[in-house]
Amino acid sequence: MRRVVRGFWGPREESPEVLARRWQVTLRRIAELLPAAGAEAGAPRAEDAWGWQHVRASGPATELRADEASLLAALRAQRETDAWSGGHGYGLRLVTTGAQGWRIEVSGLAGGTPEFLLQSMVIGVTAPDGADIPDAALLTAIAEEWEPDFGDVSDDDVLDVLEDEGGFGVGEPLVGWVGYLSAARAALVPDDVAAARKELRGGGVLLDIAAPDDTDGVLRACLRLRDAGALQPLPRPMSRAVL
Repeated sequence: MRRVVRGFWGPREESPEVLARRWQVTLRRIAELLPAAGAEAGAPRAEDAWGWQHVRASGPATELRADEASLLAALRAQRETDAWSGGHGYGLRLVTTGAQGWRIEVSGLAGGTPEFLLQSMVIGVTAPDGADIPDAALLTAIAEEWEPDFGDVSDDDVLDVLEDEGGFGVGEPLVGWVGYLSAARAALVPDDVAAARKELRGGGVLLDIAAPDDTDGVLRACLRLRDAGALQPLPRPMSRAVL
C-alpha cells in the first residue's frame, strides 16, 4: 500500500543553512515514526545510519547521510549546478528501501520565491499490507518543521476522486483523510465539518477527516471546506507563504 503526506506553501526565501536544519529534523522524525522502514536484515538502524539515496534528474543516485552537514553540502551543490535554484527553491529527492517491502521517498522544494510555483515537502510511503502508518504524526512533522499553508495525507484513489468528482486541479489546496490548514485557513473551517481538530505549533490545525478508504467522506469535506473559503488558492502572482 502507498500513500503520500504533503505540505505546500508560497514564496519564502530561506538560506541553505536553514533548509538543511529543516531537512535534518524531518528525516529524524521520519526515522522515529517509521522504524521498520529503516530496518536492515530484520534489525532497525539508528536514524543517522539510514541508507538514504540522493536521486538527481541525471546521473546515478548517491548515498547521503541524514546529518545537517551532509544535507547542507547537497543543497549547496544543487545551488551551484542549477542556476534557477535561488528563485524557484532548492530541491532534494531522497529514497530509502528497507526490509519487508518498505520504501520511503522524500522530495522537497523550498527556500525560493517563485510567484506561481508552490514550495513543497512530500513524503511517499510504500509499506507492506496491514502495516500501521502514523498518518497524523507524519503530517504533523511536515506542518511543524516546514510551516506550510496546507497539507494532506492521501493516495491515488482519493486524489482521483477529488479531481474527477470534485474538480480539484493540480496544486489547488485540498485535504485528504488527514489534512492540515494554516491558521488563516483554519479560522474559515465551518462548525459543520465533522472532523477532529488538533491545534499545532504556529496556530495551524490538523483535521482528522475520514478513514483512509472513505473517499466519499474526504470529497464531502473538501467540497464543504472549499465552499467556506478554507481551500481558496493563494492569490497569483503569489506574494506570501500562507493565506
